[in-house]
Amino acid sequence: MAAEGGGVRALSQREQDIQMMLAADVHLGTKNCDFQMERYVYKRRTDGIYIINLGKTWEKLQMAARVIVAIENPQDIIVQSARPYGQRAVLKFAQYTGANAIAGRHTPGTFTNQMQTSFSEPRLLILTDPRTDHQPIKESALGNIPTIAFCDTDSPMRYVDIGIPANNKGKQSIGCLFWLLARMVLQMRGTILPGHKWEIMVDLFFYRDPEEAKELEEDEALGAPEYAAVAEYTAPAGDTWGAEWPGAAAPAAAIEAPAGAEWTGAPAPAADGWDAVAAPAPTGWEQGSAPAPAAAPAAAQNWE
Repeated sequence: MAAEGGGVRALSQREQDIQMMLAADVHLGTKNCDFQMERYVYKRRTDGIYIINLGKTWEKLQMAARVIVAIENPQDIIVQSARPYGQRAVLKFAQYTGANAIAGRHTPGTFTNQMQTSFSEPRLLILTDPRTDHQPIKESALGNIPTIAFCDTDSPMRYVDIGIPANNKGKQSIGCLFWLLARMVLQMRGTILPGHKWEIMVDLFFYRDPEEAKELEEDEALGAPEYAAVAEYTAPAGDTWGAEWPGAAAPAAAIEAPAGAEWTGAPAPAADGWDAVAAPAPTGWEQGSAPAPAAAPAAAQNWE
C-alpha cells in the first residue's frame, strides 16, 4: 500500500507540474524544428508553431536532477545564462542548490585558459539556451565537461549531453523550469520531504523589469510621507488644552465674564504678546516737578 500510495503521490505531483508548465507556456516552441528535436514534438499548430510534449520534458527534468544530485560537491556545478530573462532564475537556482551562477556575458577562456583569474573546471554545466550560450558549450566540449541545456525546437543539439525540451525564450517559462529543477534536486537530496510543498514561490524565479521595479519604489516613496503628514498635524480632540500644552495660557474664547458683575470692577486680564510692553514711567516734566535751571550752570561751573 505504501508503494501504491507513493505512486499516486508521484503521479499527482507530475500532473501538477505539467499544469504549471502549461500555464507558463513551456510547451510552446517555434516555427522551425531541428531534426534532433523532432522526437520531443507532439504536433504542429495551424499557425506553424510546434507543440512540445511536456511528458518528455518532465522526464528529462527528472534525469537532469539525478545527474545534479550525483555530484557530491554542489560548488562543482556551474549554471549559466546570457539571456536576460534567465539571469534571475540562474541566481535563485544557485542560491537554493549551492551551485555557482554566471549571469550575463560569458568571458571567453573561463573553462580553457588557466591564466585567467575566473578560470574554473566544473564537473557539470547547466545552460539556458544553446544558441545564446554557444561559447561556454564549445569550451565545455574542449574540457570534456558534461552539459545540460534547455532546448527549444530550433536549438542546436551539438555538444549538448542532456537536452530538456522546453520553451527557453519566455521569462515565465524559464523561471518555471529552473524552479521545478531546483525542487526536484532538493527532493532527491532529502531537503524537501516527499509529499510536501516547497515553501519557495515560483514567482521569485521570474524575470523582473528594472523600470517597473523602480516605478514601484518611487510610488512607495511618494505615498509614505502623505500618511505621516496626516498623523503629525492632527488637531487634539476635545477640550484638552491644558493637557496637550502644559504651561500655556487658555485661549481668549475660554475666558468668560462672571455673572452679574460689571466690567468696570473686574480686574484687567494679564496682557501677553505686544500688549505686555509696559508703558514708560512718567517723567518729572509731566508731574510738574521739573529740575531747577540752576543745576545746569552749577554743574558747568564745577567742570570749569
